[in-house]
Amino acid sequence: MRPFEYQRADDPAHAVALLDGDPDAAYLAGGTNLVDHLKLGVATPGRLVDVRHLGLDEVEETDDGLRVGANVRNSTLAAHPLVRERWPAVARALLAGASGQLRHQATTGGNLLQRTRCVYFQDVTTPCHKREPGSGCSAIGGYERYDAVLGASESCVAVHPSDLAVALACVDAQVVVLGRDGERRVPATELHRLPGDHPERDTVLEHGELITAVELPATQAARRSTYVKVRDRASYAFALVSVAAAVELDGDTVRDVRLAWGGVAHKPWRAGRAEAALTARRLSDDGISAAVDLELVAARTTEQTAYKLPMVRGATLTALHRLQEGLQ
Repeated sequence: MRPFEYQRADDPAHAVALLDGDPDAAYLAGGTNLVDHLKLGVATPGRLVDVRHLGLDEVEETDDGLRVGANVRNSTLAAHPLVRERWPAVARALLAGASGQLRHQATTGGNLLQRTRCVYFQDVTTPCHKREPGSGCSAIGGYERYDAVLGASESCVAVHPSDLAVALACVDAQVVVLGRDGERRVPATELHRLPGDHPERDTVLEHGELITAVELPATQAARRSTYVKVRDRASYAFALVSVAAAVELDGDTVRDVRLAWGGVAHKPWRAGRAEAALTARRLSDDGISAAVDLELVAARTTEQTAYKLPMVRGATLTALHRLQEGLQ
């Protein structure tokens, strides 16, 4: 591990000031992802700015929803009674991630900024555009089982690993960010980016910008929401595919629906075409499958990733049937 300087920030503005102008510095929150990367040599910052003591650890009810501080632990948020009642997809996604010990350590903001688990990204002996721009992509033509099937580029086929990010994209959350020019809000659907020619950039955040909170808007659809995760084992595994779904029904007819998929792209994939195809229609197996297929028209698969298409179709059917039956 490369030696680094450690500093503790006093408040959010101090944290931004400490990082701003130092491209060799990084924030340290729960550390559940960063510390692993420090050990592996994937991340080599010269300075770590500790943001765990900034007072961003409250969950507050607001006039139009809930404001979640960036340092709220994943286990705390998953157990919060308002989250369980009004945004069950968020609670289920959190409980589907990692282990109990890690959820006690991981934070809301840090969870959104965790980096891909692509095996080549984590192996510093192999070329990887995402880790070292311009070096190549070992995943293309290599071990491709976990790779993206939507929105990938010739530079990168890695997928985003966060379960929480998928649920937040589904319920139209806003991410509150503090930077040198003040505060701004980024829709959760737009926080993460597709790889394009710059896969080293996971999000639209500029260096030094700090996530301070996540805002959950109260909607009828979010109250009837769920999260389905398909993985290699029952716990402590990343998604092969996942589905966050929220729906408002008028009888069996869809009044409002939101779908977000995980494990299929470099970012949580909001399935807008499928949503449009389902809206104002009666929920049925054929209708759901047709809507999913419409979204998957743009999918590109290999022999190793072709399984993801029927898997995401099946997970979407499961999620929407669960909600139709009044379950979470």
